[in-house]
Amino acid sequence: MPNFWDQPERAQKTTQELGALREELTSFHKLVQTQEDLVALLELALEEEDEETGEEVVQGVKELKEELEEWDLRLLLNGEYDRSNAFLSIHAGAGGLESQDWVEMLLRMYTRWLDKAGYKVDITDILPGDEAGIKSVTLLAQGPNAYGYLKAEKGVHRLVRISPFDSSGRRHTSFASVDILPEIDDDQEIAINPEELKIETCRSSGAGGQHINKTESAIRIVHLPTGIVVQCQSERSQLNNKTLALKVLKAKLFAREQEKHREKLAQLRGDQQEIAWGSQIRSYVFHPYNLVKDHRTGFEVGNVHGVMDGDLNPFIQAYLRYSLKKQES
Repeated sequence: MPNFWDQPERAQKTTQELGALREELTSFHKLVQTQEDLVALLELALEEEDEETGEEVVQGVKELKEELEEWDLRLLLNGEYDRSNAFLSIHAGAGGLESQDWVEMLLRMYTRWLDKAGYKVDITDILPGDEAGIKSVTLLAQGPNAYGYLKAEKGVHRLVRISPFDSSGRRHTSFASVDILPEIDDDQEIAINPEELKIETCRSSGAGGQHINKTESAIRIVHLPTGIVVQCQSERSQLNNKTLALKVLKAKLFAREQEKHREKLAQLRGDQQEIAWGSQIRSYVFHPYNLVKDHRTGFEVGNVHGVMDGDLNPFIQAYLRYSLKKQES
């Protein structure tokens, strides 16, 4: 029987999991120590009637509450792939040019959230709109719990606003779909037969400098048995683009396998819906009032511009709690 530690990939994964658990335990002890320090400081402030120290305690309690909420949120990430990196794809739906502009707005929103959270972001593929905006885009978010958090965003997102493209100043409704997939580890048993792949090279469709415009570095892969198509053009070399495209394909094939099992489908991909009226998970209203509302959880905020600047944590937290209650019921 082979020694577990002689299997580098499994051993590395287990080591990472142990490291993550150790980090959570350390965080918990720090929170407990902070709470004890604040209690001692409060007693001192009351004893000496020190207003300045009292204000320090109030600020400390506020910061501790935020840290507790963040720590509690991480505890909700108990899914099999929650700690994985994530592929995030956005596709324009009903609305034409309006929806393509909406995709670009969503890309900016997610990029800002990921930057604030400290994730590394690589755009693996992008298809610009005919006149403006983006038809579709896929990015890879790399960092702890990326999939666990971003899975809250899967679904149809609806925008209501006065269109900047309408000279009459009329109100328009646009739709875009967001899909989230975990990056699958190389040791996951997802077989890809090279003979079943059709691999094409092409020039990048986006701006990328002199090199990317003159060489066919973009890679397009068609998985012939399933018809799944993936494309990657973010890297300067064909080899790197091919490697990344195969990762995306592996994630898509894995998700397809999960569709055979309803329970795992619900955890991994959620419900598939048409990118149009009545299927949205969240609405972003700029006119006639300001409101962002998640239709699954009922959570809403009036600061739509804050949300578009990447303030997504309250929505992610509300969804994770909603999802946990749904599993328990």
